[in-house]
Amino acid sequence: MKNLFLSIAAAAVLASCGTMSSASASKVGKAQPSLANTKWTLADNVKGKVPTLNIEGEKINGNGGCNNYFGTATISPSTGDFSAGQLGSTKMMCNNMSVEQNFMDMVGKANKYVISGTTLELYKDNLLLLKFNKAE
Repeated sequence: MKNLFLSIAAAAVLASCGTMSSASASKVGKAQPSLANTKWTLADNVKGKVPTLNIEGEKINGNGGCNNYFGTATISPSTGDFSAGQLGSTKMMCNNMSVEQNFMDMVGKANKYVISGTTLELYKDNLLLLKFNKAE
């Protein structure tokens, strides 16, 4: 039963990933608005608490769906480059740990970002990993 749940959770996260739409494709690797001092919530529906991403200068933090996390970020608005590093988190145990682990893995793999209005997309090259809505 546990393996079935993990398989379904992993499939749901992977299904939310996809290749870029043509509108975003033309923006990857190009100048983007600054991410400094912005807050985002994951756009996908997930079981439990919705993961967040807060960017404060060269630091990132938020909630992965269970645990609070923190790390560093190297962001270049002139090229749309994004890199998260030195990620750490609290260590509470929750029901949706696979969702959190997948979220953290994708944040760590992202190397590009695109902002369209109130939407932030994180990419690994041309593969869309995560989509966020701007938090109020």
